[in-house]
Amino acid sequence: MTSGKNGLTYADAGVDIDAGNALVDRIKPAAKRTNRSGVMSGLGGFGALFDLKAAGFEDPILVGATDGVGTKLRIAIDTGHVDGVGIDLVAMCVNDLVCQGAEPLFFLDYFATGKLETDIAARIIEGIAEGCVRSGCALIGGETAEMPGMYPKGDFDLAGFAVGAMERGAALPEGVSEGDVLLGLGSDGVHSNGYSLVRQVVKYSGIGWDGNSPFGDGKLGEALLTPTRLYVKQVLAAVRAGGVNALAHITGGGLTENLPRVLPEGLGADIDLAAWDLPGVFKWLASVGGIEEAEMLKTFNCGIGMIVVVDAARADALSALLTAEGETVSRLGTVTAGEGVRYTGALL
Repeated sequence: MTSGKNGLTYADAGVDIDAGNALVDRIKPAAKRTNRSGVMSGLGGFGALFDLKAAGFEDPILVGATDGVGTKLRIAIDTGHVDGVGIDLVAMCVNDLVCQGAEPLFFLDYFATGKLETDIAARIIEGIAEGCVRSGCALIGGETAEMPGMYPKGDFDLAGFAVGAMERGAALPEGVSEGDVLLGLGSDGVHSNGYSLVRQVVKYSGIGWDGNSPFGDGKLGEALLTPTRLYVKQVLAAVRAGGVNALAHITGGGLTENLPRVLPEGLGADIDLAAWDLPGVFKWLASVGGIEEAEMLKTFNCGIGMIVVVDAARADALSALLTAEGETVSRLGTVTAGEGVRYTGALL
């Protein structure tokens, strides 16, 4: 006779609680770097507390946003260069959130993998913390899910959740009208959209991730992993200066789909494609992939990561302010009667 007990543990089943605890200990200093006014409690509890009054708000409206990094993660996993995808994760959330006119307050992440590798996970979360520092929000919690059998060896997935606030009556878009000027803020490359197509182009090119980049310095994989630019502090400075009527984060759908999201019914936009220089990575993608101009504009940011819609009388002043904040600013065109985005000039 036997007792029927076989001595199995959770670790035998593939989940290492001790590794998870070690990860939390390692990332605590990174999370502490992100502390800001309003944070009451952070990592370690069943939830985190945030005091809106301590953050300086009198009559706040909360704004939430969630996003991921998409198949850009495939390149990070295959190359081992995972340090920047945490910045991508934050940027994809807070750049959306600020388009509502909100200041990001705090961030939570979800990291899922089949087998927790503490160093890899810590590097990713330290990147998340860096993104939070750059955008002025606190990393106050998250979830690390070790799920054996759900992900192939070495694979992982990320999701992010940002919460911000604004005073009642300050929501954007507001007051957009015909004649408003479109100021484009330069991107730092492909950002985090269109990577399923990017990976197809790389496959056709015959260049490996460790091959030399054909459009810049360094290796191709590293070049394509350049983190998404964070626009939060810069555009909030412009909003507070007055004259900003709308903000459009140029993500999936490109210029063609994202700008109309912030324009009132009956209004569209004219954009001069010669108003900025197309970055080399997009020229290379278009050339190798044989991608037509319309497809480029509907898939990628094409060098413009954020559009600021401003009063015409404030355009020069706000352009100067954004330039002083470190942005590359291009005057793209104007808001016009008639819906949709109309292009003049040539992109390619």
